[in-house]
Amino acid sequence: MRLLFRLRVEGREHLPAGPAVLCFNHQSWVDPFLLYATLPLQPRTYFFGPREEDLRAGARNRLMYWTGTPVPFKPAKTDLLETTRRVQAVFDAGGVLAIAGEGRIHVGERALLPLQDGPAFFAMRSGVPIIPIALNGLSWLDFRRRLRVRVGAPIEVPGRPTAEAIRALTDQITTALLALIADAPDVPAPGRFGYWLTERFNDWPEGTRAAAQAAQATPSGILSLDPEAD
Repeated sequence: MRLLFRLRVEGREHLPAGPAVLCFNHQSWVDPFLLYATLPLQPRTYFFGPREEDLRAGARNRLMYWTGTPVPFKPAKTDLLETTRRVQAVFDAGGVLAIAGEGRIHVGERALLPLQDGPAFFAMRSGVPIIPIALNGLSWLDFRRRLRVRVGAPIEVPGRPTAEAIRALTDQITTALLALIADAPDVPAPGRFGYWLTERFNDWPEGTRAAAQAAQATPSGILSLDPEAD
């Protein structure tokens, strides 16, 4: 990562010394590798996901399986109890759990899709803080491009994980992430190498980046300070 890009980390003082949920915005397949390259070795970082029946299928999944850090769950979400036990095992071992709160990648440096309730639920259930982390510069990758990791202040999570409390905490995380990405600059589209690197493993649910951007343009498609940003 440091050979390919220029990495910048802001807010290191907010990084946890013990178990926590790290909730980050999701722009690219490179996001976990950026966090690997910039977060401290201790406490050890684990990643929630991906949604796979078998991590040994597919090159990207095999790479994640080899690291020993993913906490996978089934696409149909039929294993919630087992997934919750895996998450608790991470915290019991003193680790931190990184979660892409949107659940999928999006287009735009200052955009954010509605967050799922997983980060709030797992944090409240285990009584660990949430650390919002903004990743920027990854919407288009290119050689020596600056990638920024901005770590926000911890969000404490007192109380039981009721539906109302989870919604309120998710709103609080959303507000924190939007503030962290508010000044992120747009990045220009790269050349052939950068385009290949960007889209090599990106998984767009709509099929293509263009289709995803069109879907985000709908009123219910995105939470954004700049809906046209890319």
